[in-house]
Amino acid sequence: MDGNGRWAKARGLPRNLGHRKGVDAVREVVKACPDLGIEYLTLYAFSTENWKRPASEVSGLMDLLRIFIRSELEQLRRNGVRVRVIGNRSRLPADIVALVDEAEAKTLGNSRLTLIIALSYGSQDELVTAARRLAEAALRGEIKPEQIDAGMIERNLLTAGIPDPDLLIRTSGEQRLSNFMLWQAAYSELVFTDTLWPDFGRAELAEAIAEYGRRERRYGASSA
Repeated sequence: MDGNGRWAKARGLPRNLGHRKGVDAVREVVKACPDLGIEYLTLYAFSTENWKRPASEVSGLMDLLRIFIRSELEQLRRNGVRVRVIGNRSRLPADIVALVDEAEAKTLGNSRLTLIIALSYGSQDELVTAARRLAEAALRGEIKPEQIDAGMIERNLLTAGIPDPDLLIRTSGEQRLSNFMLWQAAYSELVFTDTLWPDFGRAELAEAIAEYGRRERRYGASSA
């Protein structure tokens, strides 16, 4: 969800006001997904690298997350949305962790849409953690190194039990993955749009899905 800062700068506004406008875009996209047949939506809300941003901006983003969960949780629950959060929670403020736990618990039984929020998430960190778990299991004699395969790695990722993304959308004209789901996106279709995230809504999402529908997904095989 890229471009909040540039959206604000173009209007002479503080960056945090751009992030606030970005929350409106989140609300609209989440509402649109079930109507468009989407069962899983992952939002890259805050990366492990985002901790390097100015403390005031990080604090503002955390405040927005608090506001979003408190204001939207009941509506998400009533609309059948299940909330899951992936990322390194050890760096998050204690009250944010408590809110995340509450959101996951209260929406656990929902199945209309699974909303995955990648928070304090970095794919390289995720892969390193998975590798360490498997290495420790091997040292304990629970597995043999030659038994490690793709399925075993996937079961040790933060996204265990979540389908790999079919479509990955990046807004604001940037064309890179930025440490997002490097393993899971191996065969995702990528769509890059110049639209800044605060201006991204139902119509832009539908357009990206239409582009996805024009792609031929071969997973490394040749065309039929």
